[in-house]
Order: sequence, then structure tokens, then C-alpha cells
Amino acid sequence: MLAKRIIPCLDIRNGQTVKGINFVDIKEVGDPVELGAKYAAEGADELCFLDITATHEGRKTFVELVKRIAAHINIPFTVGGGISELSDAEKLLAAGADKISINSSAVRNPKLIDDLALNFGSQFVVVAIDARGDENEHWTVTVNGGRIPTDKELFSWAKEAEDRGAGEILFTSMNHDGTKNGFANKELSKMADMLKIPIIASGGAGAEEHFVDVFTKGKADAGLAASIFHYNEIPIPVLKKYLKEKGIVVR
Repeated sequence: MLAKRIIPCLDIRNGQTVKGINFVDIKEVGDPVELGAKYAAEGADELCFLDITATHEGRKTFVELVKRIAAHINIPFTVGGGISELSDAEKLLAAGADKISINSSAVRNPKLIDDLALNFGSQFVVVAIDARGDENEHWTVTVNGGRIPTDKELFSWAKEAEDRGAGEILFTSMNHDGTKNGFANKELSKMADMLKIPIIASGGAGAEEHFVDVFTKGKADAGLAASIFHYNEIPIPVLKKYLKEKGIVVR
């Protein structure tokens, strides 16, 4: 069994880490480089930095920030937000990012996945999928931070992303996001059975046992969370110790 990964996610706006509930009531929670270094020291396996206001000007600021992160942090990190063409990814990878994450841009232009995988290698390409389930258990892929539904269905889109060259899928359940009631384990398990590439679970982390469930019932390869780490509700060393006690292999 491969070691399961714990990944803190940092949403960046104007150079600061921010946290909101369902994208409203957004508060600043600290300097992303300092927070990232703290998480790395505490035993995080990877980090994910998302530029949530990736306008053209924001992109330049973000590239500078990525350089600072790379200079101070010794674990792999993924960056995302506003990557819509090869040159965007090239700048971020050149600045020191280990992987890039694409979401809305991949839905609008699926060939972007092929192009990125061909140019940089699948191991650099994370396709993030935000999806919302209805009462009939039909899961619709959304864009723009879960605000706009598309005509894509979760499982067929995840399979297409893998076929086009994605190296990992980062699945966020919009139904679970911010609820702290646990991850979308049923859907994650179904996706894990379908795909050969690793799956990162996001949306719903609120307690230590949620991570046990996501790795056993959900069959996820990594668990991603934000506020529980930012507000020190579950410190990473405490979480990893708990997982080891429950027989989950962690680094």
C-alpha cells in the first residue's frame, strides 16, 4: 500500500492566504510562504496553492510568490488558478512549482490537458474537478469555483482527463465543501475503481476520522483540506499519529 498523503491547501488572493465559506466571508489567514513552511515542518506531504483571483496582473504577482515558496519550502507543491495556456504553466514551473492544477480552463478547452501532458509530462498535470450531486446522484461538473454548471458529468470527465494525460485528479465535492461532515467517499470510491491515476479528495474534512474514512471507504490517495489546518483545529502531527494508530500508512 502506497503511503497516503496529507495536503494543506492555501487559497491566495493579492499575495495573502485567505479562507471563506463557500467563497464568501473571505478572511486573510496569513502569509502563504510562512504558512507553507510551517506545514512542511509539521509533516505535510505536499502543498497546494491556488490563486483565486488570477487576473493578468495577479499572474505576475503569483509567479513572484511561487519563486519565494520554492526558495523556502522543501516539499512538493502544486499551483493553480488562471492557467489557460502552455506559457502560463511554463512560467509557474520555471518559478519552481512541482505541479500545476487546471480546472475551468480544462473544461472549456480539454485539449489543454493533452498539450500540457505532452510538453511537460503527465506527472506535472493535476486536473481539478469541482462537481455537485443532485438527489438522483447525478454529478454535474461546475466551473468558476463551483458557481457555473456545465454539460459535463463527473465520472466521464474524470476518465477523459485521465485519457488525455492527467497525472492526478483533484476532486472537490461542492455538496461537502465547507460542511466539515466528511468527504464524498461513495463517489471517490467509484472514481478510484475506474481510474489508474491517483485521486486527491477535497471538500468536507472536519475531523480526524474523516481522513481514515476517505482513505479506506473512499480509496483516495491523498486528503486535501484548508481551514482545519489554517485554524489549527487538527494539527498535522496529531492527524498523522491518529492515522498511523488506525493502520493507515502515512509518511
